[in-house]
Amino acid sequence: MLRAVGFTDEDFLKPIIGIASTWAMVTPCNMHIDQLARDAGEGVDTSGGKSIIFGTITVSDGISMGTKGMRYSLVSREVIADSIETVTGAEGFDGVVAIGGCDKNMPGCLIAMARLNRPSVFVYGGSILPGIHHEKPVDIVSVFEAVGQHANKKLDDRGLKEIESCAIPGAGSCGGMYTANTMASAIEAMGMSLPNSSAQLAVSKEKKKDCQNAGEAVLKLLEKNIRPRDIMTREAFENAITVVIALGGSTNSVLHLLAMAHASDVPLSVNDFTEIGKRVPVLCDLKPSGKYHMAHLSRIGGLTPLLKLLLDRGLLHGDCMTVTGKTLAENLEGVQPYPSDQDIVAPFDKPLRPTSHIRILYGNLAPEGAVAKISGKEGSRFEGKAIVFESEEDALRSILDGAVTKGHVIVIRNEGPRGGPGMREMLSPTSAIMGKGLGEDVALITDGRFSGGSHGFVVGHITPEAFNGGPIAVIRNDDPITIDAEKDEINLEIPENELKKRLDAWKQPEPAEHRGVLAKYARLVSSASKGAVTDAGL
Repeated sequence: MLRAVGFTDEDFLKPIIGIASTWAMVTPCNMHIDQLARDAGEGVDTSGGKSIIFGTITVSDGISMGTKGMRYSLVSREVIADSIETVTGAEGFDGVVAIGGCDKNMPGCLIAMARLNRPSVFVYGGSILPGIHHEKPVDIVSVFEAVGQHANKKLDDRGLKEIESCAIPGAGSCGGMYTANTMASAIEAMGMSLPNSSAQLAVSKEKKKDCQNAGEAVLKLLEKNIRPRDIMTREAFENAITVVIALGGSTNSVLHLLAMAHASDVPLSVNDFTEIGKRVPVLCDLKPSGKYHMAHLSRIGGLTPLLKLLLDRGLLHGDCMTVTGKTLAENLEGVQPYPSDQDIVAPFDKPLRPTSHIRILYGNLAPEGAVAKISGKEGSRFEGKAIVFESEEDALRSILDGAVTKGHVIVIRNEGPRGGPGMREMLSPTSAIMGKGLGEDVALITDGRFSGGSHGFVVGHITPEAFNGGPIAVIRNDDPITIDAEKDEINLEIPENELKKRLDAWKQPEPAEHRGVLAKYARLVSSASKGAVTDAGL
């Protein structure tokens, strides 16, 4: 059968490397990955191996955002991991190169690599260039926020169409420090991709070379018997968290790094983000809270100068092994610093924020924890009255219609991993808040999650989720809520006996789905505080 797909007699004597391609035309993040997979295959074939390209799925978060289709987004991470594991395990590949573009591709690829534990290299499909609107850079979040501006009568139909038409100029993942670029950077810091793979543009000679080099590198790993779990150690995950914080990265990194650690049998908890966050500042002025895109960071040297800064400061474990076959410290020898005239990466004595923007909150509203993203621009404390919604759609309608006003804490529940099911991202409501000019006047809390493009006073991943009888299930309109990002607390300010009375009276609703992938996912998935994995109880 292998002769029919192009094997010669010589090929049967070579290491066989599976090239996992997430190519699809459903999103610009992945539309170019078919060629990148061929480039990686070329790297394998010219270095003494034999490549076999195979496919897995991707879904577009940006296109499904704000619809019921978004329930499948986080589910796709598990499908991707399962499918790569299935093909590689069935065909007996000696090693793997996986190429991912959109948000869930990357952790899905890494989860599979950790499970399989065969020599592997991850390649990031690369970042998109920003669009240009009236000489200013725009991206996918610009479109979502423009919808809010349109609802607020600050942008007319023509202006909205202009932004929508130019925001996505071609191939590549969303250009800010949203989830795709965050996870690509975390994976590079972890050592599972080649230096600066995370900071290359999707359509560039550097990205083509990155793929070819990955094909060569996996054969060297095979020769040296260096496997993913030799690289994905506890110290490597600490390096990844450190870089996510320094970049001002996405809260989705908490979910994904926990899931990747679970697949690697590495002990990691949400509290590790707190401990590491106490000593790591936010240094990079990147969207959504900042000014710049990944393309700008790429132009001044990419991620490696930041890694060198953090290493020299004693904030990274330099002795961690990487896919180059060298340690992180060895990879960074000779890396030149950023230009002195840039303002994208701040110095340590003038950080954008002295400690982490990712805050793990506890309190009577989140006994098992919640994840907040606090840049500092929105303040560090919010007190307000609850306005409760049972779904994202209901909340979005009320925000756009003006029912949500200053002082509200928007509560969106039944959006957790089990209750959704699928834990949708609340980019549409948070963008509508910003577009309506309410970014400093309201907060939003949810048992769902957020896009890496979300910003404002937002708290997600509230656990236990509503479907599991968490306190978020019994919040009522006008209940007072306090969120304190200095004390890392989120509390429903009602008497303890009243909260207990409500919880005792609560009854679990019927599952939203009874058949198919969403139903299976809801039955298997763990709490968000454990990474929303589907094999925890097996």
